Amino acid sequence: MKIHAQALLFDNDGTLVSSLASVDRCWTRWAAEYGITAEEFARVELHGRPAVEIAAELLPAAVVPEAVARIEDLEVADVPNGGVHLLPGTREFLDSLPADRWAVVTSATRRLAEARLDAVGILPKTMVAADDVTRGKPDPEPYLLAARALGVDPARCVVFEDAPAGLAAGRAAGMTTVALTTTHQAHELPADLVVGNLSALSALVTPDGIEISVRA
Repeated sequence: MKIHAQALLFDNDGTLVSSLASVDRCWTRWAAEYGITAEEFARVELHGRPAVEIAAELLPAAVVPEAVARIEDLEVADVPNGGVHLLPGTREFLDSLPADRWAVVTSATRRLAEARLDAVGILPKTMVAADDVTRGKPDPEPYLLAARALGVDPARCVVFEDAPAGLAAGRAAGMTTVALTTTHQAHELPADLVVGNLSALSALVTPDGIEISVRA
């Protein structure tokens, strides 16, 4: 299978890097600090969603801004403690792309995303973070904003995601979707293509754009 595109848009956590251990540590501590029971916490979907939406589901509105700032501080502080590492294939795949043909589109804040990416030596030229949008994934706004920043028609973009919310955002933006089974099982990830991680793919830059293929 080959996918042709003009730009590639990558979620960060669970797609380019893994921060699962850090997320678990930090959010568990955060929940305890705010008196959220394990049962309440277990009912909330954490992955692929902005922290402000998660906090709003669990806490009174008046507490949410302070609580969001607290989880950001916890997660940023945890980065040097082994809080993030590159997923297989990330560096090789990104190194094969022109810097102006790809972007990171993350539900994390810019401060947190930059801390995690800096820790693994990934420096995107273009990034859309939670701070940049009014509606996070699964709304298409983050991906549409990234396409606009790169000057590419959304229909010529490919989204790489590991979470259902992100894939829904990509589909709603009218983009081709590629799912990675790094945090969810394949049957949970409706996408045009499903692979294990970026090591399963290769990218060839052509005069017409970028050709993505599944490695044999």
